[in-house]
Amino acid sequence: MPESLTGLKRTNYCGELRAADCGREVTVCGWVQRQRDLGQLIFIDLRDRTGIVQLAFGDKTDREVFQKAFAARAEFVLAARGTVRERSAKNAELPTGDIEIEVEELRVLAKSETPPFAIEEKTDVKEDLRLKYRYLDLRRPEMQRKIIGRHRIVKAARDYFDENGFLEIETPNLIKSTPEGARDYLVPSRMFPGSFFALPQSPQLYKQLLMLSGYDRYMQVARCFRDEDLRADRQPEFTQIDFEMSFVSQDDVMAIAEGFIKDVYQKVLGLEIRTPLRRMTWQEAMNRFGSDKPDLRFGMELTDVSEALKNTEFRVFAGALSAGGSVRGINLKRQADALSRKEIDKLGEWVKSYGAKGLAWTRLASGGETSSYEKFLAPEEAAAVRKALGAEAGDVLFLVASGENKVVFDSLGALRKELAGRFGLIDDSKPCLLWVTDFPLFEYSKEENRFVAMHHPFTMPREEDLGKLESDPGSVLAIAYDMVLNGNELGGGSVRINRPDIQERMFQALGFTPEQAQERFGFLIDAFRYGAPPHAGMAFGLDRLVMLMLGCDSIRDVIAFPKVASSAELMSSAPTGVDPKQLEELGISLLKKD
Repeated sequence: MPESLTGLKRTNYCGELRAADCGREVTVCGWVQRQRDLGQLIFIDLRDRTGIVQLAFGDKTDREVFQKAFAARAEFVLAARGTVRERSAKNAELPTGDIEIEVEELRVLAKSETPPFAIEEKTDVKEDLRLKYRYLDLRRPEMQRKIIGRHRIVKAARDYFDENGFLEIETPNLIKSTPEGARDYLVPSRMFPGSFFALPQSPQLYKQLLMLSGYDRYMQVARCFRDEDLRADRQPEFTQIDFEMSFVSQDDVMAIAEGFIKDVYQKVLGLEIRTPLRRMTWQEAMNRFGSDKPDLRFGMELTDVSEALKNTEFRVFAGALSAGGSVRGINLKRQADALSRKEIDKLGEWVKSYGAKGLAWTRLASGGETSSYEKFLAPEEAAAVRKALGAEAGDVLFLVASGENKVVFDSLGALRKELAGRFGLIDDSKPCLLWVTDFPLFEYSKEENRFVAMHHPFTMPREEDLGKLESDPGSVLAIAYDMVLNGNELGGGSVRINRPDIQERMFQALGFTPEQAQERFGFLIDAFRYGAPPHAGMAFGLDRLVMLMLGCDSIRDVIAFPKVASSAELMSSAPTGVDPKQLEELGISLLKKD
């Protein structure tokens, strides 16, 4: 039968005891990592979130206590009282390896069945099994360090913003649905049949209202929800470190954000981040790296070879240029002999997922030069392309052509990162941070046949571009900025619109009628009539920040109970059906499948 803890009180965590504690009577609690039965001696490694300590049982141990130790198995929950003593056989690999506890009292607080996988530092267990038994996976020291690291990052954030005059203010989780962007998660209302709340995709509107309310420095560790297809770095529910400021410029917000990153790296990792961070315009980032979140830890920049091919008769390139697009390329240096023709063909199929029709290439290998396109070019054109790309013996040149520059950027930007990872070109020695600024205010959606906001409908256009808001919306730039870390968007923000006349023009440019704008955003439009200060802010993706700072491959590693790519949670089997009575109370009936 499991025993009670009554009368015992933990005095120390397992991992904090050291040689200086020898002679002390202590009580520790935790899980059995392993038990070693040596006949007259039994040793138990007891584990809690701070580490492992060895419990020792010998010929002087009470026989009842010895028998409990003999029966203990992996993941049993124990409480042990005894005296700290020096170990005869020290273990230099453990922080507690110089000592052990000579146990005088042992209580078995809970027994455990054999777990489906070993609770140990590293594991090759499939992720689906780990997520099904997440409560066991979270016992592993590797996972506990990540969750504790997340806690420290959040604490550092709260401390930093508090020290800089910010107030943490909670905003609602049941809000009005304002569809513009990702799909909302909807929550039916029992009190208002047929009506729905939405879960917030961000606190955007409420934090702007707080600026109008006079709380000129707001922050929040905010839960957000988006019903969208997932990737390794996305979850349907996630957390932002969100902040907003009044009576400030873009530079003021960026300075606060840089100060936070500098502070959190120093406090959590002991690393010094040099500020101010480098800045790069969106257009420069796209032209040079094919991405608005460029990874600057390696070269292989994009080169526009359109000028060299402006008179070409090769239909693939000529068609792209006549359609207003471009031909651009990258040079994979000194890897021609390491990259086979078969692998190049696979890369050609891979870039098609980014909209490219194919991948043109030239391979300057030691065994001979081969190319998929040079035979279709005039000799001077092929030479000009090679010169533009800085081609040398041993290089592989890759070109993408399209009538849409977005396709060229997306394809080569992704290929650049893929090749850098495959050939070990990335310098992981230190974090690489920068700002990307001057984003387009709009991007054109083929699906909706209209312009949509690249960030959100409340982003302020640059003052010099206001005159083009109606006549040439595609050329209008926003006062918006993203912080990028190692090729990942770490956070983003903008100066907000605070003038009702500009906000009205913004809604018109997005295709909203006045009635539609009032229906969706009326409470914000009405509020702005009562004196809205100039304001700006941004939000850091906390999950992504933790993932990158702690060197994890996926944000699932730094979330206690994450979802998988289908948005399901394997441990609880959510989502599931609900009791018909609940639907009846909500006035909801489900259509039966044929």
